[in-house]
Amino acid sequence: MAAITIFGKGNMGQAIGDVFKQGGNQVSYLGNGDPVKNLGDIVVLAVPYPAAISIAKANPTALVGKIVIDITNPLNFETWDDLVVPADSSAAEQLKQLLPDSKLIKGFNTTFAATLKSRQVGDQQTTVMAASDSNEAKATLEAALKDSGVAFIDAGALKRARELERFGFLQMTLAAKEKIGWTGGFAIEK
Repeated sequence: MAAITIFGKGNMGQAIGDVFKQGGNQVSYLGNGDPVKNLGDIVVLAVPYPAAISIAKANPTALVGKIVIDITNPLNFETWDDLVVPADSSAAEQLKQLLPDSKLIKGFNTTFAATLKSRQVGDQQTTVMAASDSNEAKATLEAALKDSGVAFIDAGALKRARELERFGFLQMTLAAKEKIGWTGGFAIEK
């Protein structure tokens, strides 16, 4: 069992929390303005990219040694036509620069809240892909997701966050254009 703190009480934060709770983990939430104390071993940034950057800048000491999961897709929400990070980087890599003493994971950004809640994408089990330079952190996340109803795939090193974010970006723009549903998305068959 892991102690998990989720920054963000919105749809994604609640859906991720439910997944972790089903896996037998202890989950707590922090909202905007809540004091940052007593963080769990795993910290999930279930907030928009600019807010994740602000949290990292404001709390580097509190996040030392923590597994920090970045779920953001750094989409330009004004145009819905591009990402706001350099092409040779990712939101996760930008956060890692701010939190060098944290074990950063890119994860949950290729799933929608609805597919986390249902644990299904069509007739396939929802899959959480995770990229990190810390194999220990990925193993801890995989263990926390055991019995949660979702599958886990190790997507490789943190630089794979670039592809995960572009994958998430594509999925979000397709849903926004009503080419796919917000209750669906892409499924992975193992």
